[in-house]
Formats: sequence, C-alpha cells, structure tokens
Amino acid sequence: MYDLSAGRKAPFVVPARRGGATISMDALYRRAAEGLPCWIRDRAGSLWEMPLNRWIGGTASSKQDRRADEQILLACPGPTIDLGCGPGRFTAELASRDTPALGVDMSAMAVEMTLRRGGVAIQEDIFMPLPHSGRWQQVLLADGNIGIGGDPVRVLRRARELLAPHGVVVAEMDAPGFGVRHEIVRCETAQAVGDWFPWARVSASAAVDLANAVGLRVVNIVEVAQRNIVEMATT
Repeated sequence: MYDLSAGRKAPFVVPARRGGATISMDALYRRAAEGLPCWIRDRAGSLWEMPLNRWIGGTASSKQDRRADEQILLACPGPTIDLGCGPGRFTAELASRDTPALGVDMSAMAVEMTLRRGGVAIQEDIFMPLPHSGRWQQVLLADGNIGIGGDPVRVLRRARELLAPHGVVVAEMDAPGFGVRHEIVRCETAQAVGDWFPWARVSASAAVDLANAVGLRVVNIVEVAQRNIVEMATT
C-alpha cells in the first residue's frame, strides 16, 4: 500500500543510511500508528512523504481525505475484498455498515490493526488463492494499489478473477495526464531503509486501456479531493 501520488514530495532530501537497520512493512505500520514519518525514495533519489495519517484514517486523516474515502465506500455496496488493505480503514468501516468485507495484506501488523478495528483480514499475497474467489461484488484497490508489483495489468487480471459476474473493481489512480510509470522504490525513515521493490504509478488516463486489456470496462471516474476513483465493471 504505497500511494506515491498522494504523498507530498519532500522539500528536502533525507540521506539514505548505508547499511544498518532495515525497515519492514510491520515496522512502517507501527510508525503510522505512532504518528512518525516515513518516506518513499525512487532510484533517481526523489522522495515522497508517505501519507500515513490517511492510511490510518478516521480523525487522523484530513477532512478532504475523509470525503474521498466516503466516495470509495459508496462504490462498495456489496461484499468487498480489499487488496492491500493496510491498517484496514475501508475493511473495518464496511464491516461497521454491515457490508461483508475481507482485507488482504502481506503485513502481519496491518492485519492485526484491521482486526482491532473490527474488520476481518488475512495475511496473504494477493496473487495466492483467496477466499470466495469469483464471488466478490467489489474488488477494492485503494491508495494506488493497482500498482502492486509494478504490473497493473496483472493486478487487474487478478482482481477480475476474484469478481462475481457483474462485479466491479474500484481502483484509486493518479490524476489524468500520463499513462503508467514504472518505478523501483523503497521505504525509508531517518534510521532505517527497506528493500527496493517494483511499483507502478497509474494515471486515470490509462484506465480505459488497462480495463480493456483484462476484459473490464470503465463505467465511472470521479475526482474527490484530488483523488481519482475509477470503477471498472465486468463486460
């Protein structure tokens, strides 16, 4: 769950540590819960502040982000699987509205945080077998998670496999203006760095082509608080 578009580009460069401590996703979510800063660095050396408060959600996030989150929740009226659920703000909120929801994340801490909030979540790779495959009414890819693994076509193809007939993928994308940008990035703090991993930034301008590539069709694009929410239905 690494939304490069939503994070504020840092006005300074934080030197990466050479050697020393490494940071895991579990540690990142602990820092998020404590309100401590983290960054994303790309291979070119640019840094973005990670939107940890937004990931936590609720009163930790801004009024504008809560508005955008509400738009995403309204797009998920039926049973929803939240891929890369992070701390579980969507999974838990859907559950509180009596909407069946399952969060999926590789981080044990993310799953634990989701469970504490009253959501249901499992620790798993999104490309591994998942419960109720082919029966979910919505597949949620919030916070730029369409870019997982640097391959948005593969992610959307996986999402389509999970959908029930007439289901909808709800994906958050960057603002229109470019297609797909492939990145190699890592997480950093002032004391530690993570491993490099592939990611993709996906513009809403690429939504139609990506949807067509996996047998989906774009049925709605809404911009709320500078966040672009794209709905893609099965054809």
